[in-house]
Amino acid sequence: MAQPVAHDKLPVPPGKSGCPINMTIELLGDRWSLIVLRDIMFGGNTHFRELLAGSIEGIASNILANRLAKLVAAGLLTRDDDPSHRQKVEYHLTEAAIQLVPLLAQLGAWGARWLDTTPELTVRAELLAAGGPALWERFMAELRGTHLAGAPAPADGVLAELTAAYHRAVGESQGY
Repeated sequence: MAQPVAHDKLPVPPGKSGCPINMTIELLGDRWSLIVLRDIMFGGNTHFRELLAGSIEGIASNILANRLAKLVAAGLLTRDDDPSHRQKVEYHLTEAAIQLVPLLAQLGAWGARWLDTTPELTVRAELLAAGGPALWERFMAELRGTHLAGAPAPADGVLAELTAAYHRAVGESQGY
C-alpha cells in the first residue's frame, strides 16, 4: 500500500498532540464517523436517505448530516451532485477513506473475537480477517473503481462476496 507523501495530508486542524494515534482518534473517535464510513464502504449507500434508513444503529438525521459534513471537510468523503436527480447528492469515499479498509477489517476481527456479536453481522468481519491483506487490496481496488472512477460495483467483486455471505447468514439465523 502506497504511503501518502507530505503534501497529501488531510485538511484537519492540529490535534492536542502530534501523535498519529491521537490525531486519528480525534478525527474518527466519535460514535458515528466510522459507522458512516462503514455503511458507505460495505453497504454501498451513497445518498443521505439510504444512509439514514440503512443505519441499523439508528443514527439521527441531524447527527448523520453533521458526520457527513465533518467527513467531507476532513477529506474522507466527497459530496457530488447525483446525475440522476438534481436535488440529490452522493457521498463517495476518497483514497484516504479507502485506505481505512485494513483498520476496519482489524476492528471487525477484534470485535468478533472479543465481543458478543451476532453471526449475521460478524460474517463479513470474519471473511475480511480470513482473506487478509490480499483480500483487503482487492476490496480497496474495487472501492477505487466505484468511488473514484465512477464504475459500477462488479457483480463478482469482494463487496458482492461479503454481501452474499451476510444474506446467507441472515437466512440461516431466520431458519431458511
